[in-house]
Amino acid sequence: MSSEHTARFTLDPAFAVSPVDERIFGSFVEHLGRCVYSGVYEPGHPSADEAGLRTDVMDLVREMGVTVVRYPGGNFVSGFKWEDSVGPRDERPRRLDLAWRSTESNRFGLSEFIDFVRKVGSTPMMAVNLGTRGVAEAIELQEYANHPAGTALSDLRVAHGDTDPFDIRLWCLGNEMDGPWQTGHKTAEEYGRIAAETARAMRQIDPDVELVACGSSNQGMETFARWEATVLEHSYDLVDHVSLHAYYYETEGDRDSFLASAVDTESFIENVVSTADHVGARLKSKKKINLSFDEWNVWYQDGSSPQLSDEGRGEDWAEAPRLLEDNYSVTDAVVVGSLLIALLRHADRVKVACQAQLVNVIAPIATVPGGPAWRQTIYYPFAQASKYGRGTVLDVRPQGPTHETARYGEVDLLHATAVRDDETGAVTVFAVNRDQRRALDLEVALAGLGLARGEVVEHSVLSDADADARNTADDPDRVTPHAGTGTTLEDGTLKATLEPLSWNVIRLA
Repeated sequence: MSSEHTARFTLDPAFAVSPVDERIFGSFVEHLGRCVYSGVYEPGHPSADEAGLRTDVMDLVREMGVTVVRYPGGNFVSGFKWEDSVGPRDERPRRLDLAWRSTESNRFGLSEFIDFVRKVGSTPMMAVNLGTRGVAEAIELQEYANHPAGTALSDLRVAHGDTDPFDIRLWCLGNEMDGPWQTGHKTAEEYGRIAAETARAMRQIDPDVELVACGSSNQGMETFARWEATVLEHSYDLVDHVSLHAYYYETEGDRDSFLASAVDTESFIENVVSTADHVGARLKSKKKINLSFDEWNVWYQDGSSPQLSDEGRGEDWAEAPRLLEDNYSVTDAVVVGSLLIALLRHADRVKVACQAQLVNVIAPIATVPGGPAWRQTIYYPFAQASKYGRGTVLDVRPQGPTHETARYGEVDLLHATAVRDDETGAVTVFAVNRDQRRALDLEVALAGLGLARGEVVEHSVLSDADADARNTADDPDRVTPHAGTGTTLEDGTLKATLEPLSWNVIRLA
């Protein structure tokens, strides 16, 4: 197999990055477009349960392995009045949603969300509104959601039919407050103060809540790094994580740069870690701030991606209009796999991550109102990473061929990581070949892993002769993973061939 087009690395249990926090396999449900209505919630659908939740969608969410779900936004949360989303459905008010110029019916609210995450075996991540509201409303929501009983707000929850507390442990202190598009946008000083005040009050109710401060909306923001530094100077001892958001899409004629998007993801993570640790050093704190990458995905913000439907977005102030329904290609799926690799490679500091979003809106799951649900191409890398990426991440430092990209300069053709199961010792290699035209040979030396007499359990490949192939309602299984060929494990060395432009999962036992 040895050739000039070969990438190599060594795996050794003595060189580990970190155990994986399973919450990096999270997702995101926002009141945006059809994510909620005709996505997770559609009373009257043939598959709907007694609560109006689509069981066909919930089956796919369970199969996907989603561990945490962020809610209710996103930009939506900065105009959200949590009180509108509780109590009898027919008494809940209809409101204008300024973020997405839609009308919100509030027929799906806090109780329905908690019911959903419990049924799919996930945990909630709740965002509080620090755009148009503040400290008082945040702690009132916390009391309503989490206090057992015996106070006005906890008793109100019980009266609404939820006897047991929701037990929400993970909270976002607002959303993208650095963004001028955000309702209630603030300067770093303004946000840092209100984040600290809110965190302090929430910890007075429960010292053990886990809190996420808003970081920059993306690495390209003019205030990037200064924003994180200022916010953390106010809140360092009061929060646990700082957030990161990043979206990528292919610009015409530059697929090589798109396939290397994770270069930006990894630099973003490393730059935020450096900024947070600098603040910690200045404050002489032994505490480490971790990262919550709670929005990430491929999103064609220029509108160039095919959409799931040609019905269009509808008029302003419509209820649950079709918005941001990107139909993903094989190429998009390979990039999503690479972004998952980037998160795993930084498991020492990235403890929470949420692919945005879960259903219909830039999502791995798509639905037809009254009709079927199906897996988009990007579903498969996430589901496989969540299933096999539990354990300890091993340090992977590839050596091999590179190529030049317009956006990121010289990049490795191989992007890879590996995770070792802490109980069985089994190892899974996740690998992307960024070369659009040529297969890439892979050789992995397995030092001290006890796999000299091991075997290749599976080599799963997501690729296609048509890199623009997509799954649709009419052809939901056009793109699925297939078995790789010729993969061997002999004398402690794994050898495989990675197809051009491919996502690969190689399982060793």
